[in-house]
Amino acid sequence: MYRQDDEMIRYIDTHAHYDDERFDADRSQVIGGLLDHDVALIIDPATDLNSSRRVLELSANYPNFYCAVGIHPHQAAEASECDIEALSVLCDPSSPGADKIVAIGETGLDYHYDFSPRDVQLANFRRNIRLALKHNLPLIVHDREAHQDTLTVLREENGFDTRVLYHCYSGSAEYAKELTELGCFFSFGGAVTFKNAKKFEEIVHAIPIDRILPETDSPYMAPEPVRGTRNDSSNLKYIYPVLARLMGLSIEETAAVFADNTARFFGIREFD
Repeated sequence: MYRQDDEMIRYIDTHAHYDDERFDADRSQVIGGLLDHDVALIIDPATDLNSSRRVLELSANYPNFYCAVGIHPHQAAEASECDIEALSVLCDPSSPGADKIVAIGETGLDYHYDFSPRDVQLANFRRNIRLALKHNLPLIVHDREAHQDTLTVLREENGFDTRVLYHCYSGSAEYAKELTELGCFFSFGGAVTFKNAKKFEEIVHAIPIDRILPETDSPYMAPEPVRGTRNDSSNLKYIYPVLARLMGLSIEETAAVFADNTARFFGIREFD
């Protein structure tokens, strides 16, 4: 099942925000240069309606660039039902570029910062789940210090009827096991490389390797040894070896697993 490429490692970034203002000065140079770092695929999840339009435009400009559209919990207070209707239009197969939309997200709940009131976050999360189900798209979930409410809303809205990815997973190994039984996928980024990241050994061991995906969350969460700098997908070279060690695989096997997992979750079959 897992193909091993002896020539090079082809990196996949399932979560990077190149529409972020921190890339305004050199966005095209950064994205255009990633092939030199063997980055074969990038998925850019939006955070609101305007961001969704930007990531869709980026996807149109780069062959191996895909996107997700949705409303992040931080932006929930500024969003409306009309925004969800506009996102639904973007997802319609007849809309230009809709074939590059591979998920709904990033959406979910964030009880750490509470930039939006919790009742507003909950209502927004429900609308995004319904959008994913309407268009038969997988869901990218942001869950920070809101595990129980996230799980409750997913169950009540039948969110597990589609594929669910917990991005930048931060829960326990026990919670990961529960989510695995519900069919969830999990992505990990720079945090696994941090010096105080011992908890990830138990977490990754609790998850089947066919449910694990790589990410950077660029421009945030830069890994060691470049922690504190603006992150980008070239830093996957620091993340893959750590995940390979935690998964008990070679780096080549890990790359092949991630390619298969990305294809199954997002429905993207070719990485050129």
